[in-house]
Amino acid sequence: MSTTPLASLGAGFSNEAFGSQAVFRAVLQALSHPGRTVAVEHDAQAPAVGHAASAAVLLALLDSDCTLWLSPRLAASDAGAWLRFHTGCTLVTDPAQARFVWVAQGDALPALNRLALGTDIYPDQSATCMVDVSRAATTTTDASDAWHLRGPGIRDVEDLQVDGLPDDFEAQWAANHGVFPRGVDLLLATADHIVGLPRTTRATRGATALQEA
Repeated sequence: MSTTPLASLGAGFSNEAFGSQAVFRAVLQALSHPGRTVAVEHDAQAPAVGHAASAAVLLALLDSDCTLWLSPRLAASDAGAWLRFHTGCTLVTDPAQARFVWVAQGDALPALNRLALGTDIYPDQSATCMVDVSRAATTTTDASDAWHLRGPGIRDVEDLQVDGLPDDFEAQWAANHGVFPRGVDLLLATADHIVGLPRTTRATRGATALQEA
């Protein structure tokens, strides 16, 4: 983990209550309407490494009871110190022990089945994973690489183009969806927007997926 002098860390929200509430509303909107891009507006001085939208979301969601795992690029930066200082969260080195996971763009996403999936009795004890990507945009075109999302909060189908997910993500996500009510929830983040992928959402990719009911 990076060691950073506290004096050099950027500020959090200028108004903690209002800032957290605004970002929390954006998260709720993203998870309630999977595949929809939602702007994350904030005034926090986010770390240089990692997307600012992800930093703001974690700043709003984390507290002293939360455990956080950072991917290698983030762990080597001041991102952990910034979040630990402003939220009191605990950084862990094993992603399976984390209630929140933040993966920088270009870093490998841990296998979803290695993360905390919760239990049938306590499904809320699963992990929420922030994944920084270079692109996550709703599309109305028939793009062959588009993800086709179905499930609660989606009318018929939502088409999404994403750059930065692993090649086997479709199979991993199907397995994650299949263990409902257990399973992880994902938030994909660009620099200033997020897209929600809750465990209730089915995600298939390519032209053949359009044949599904």
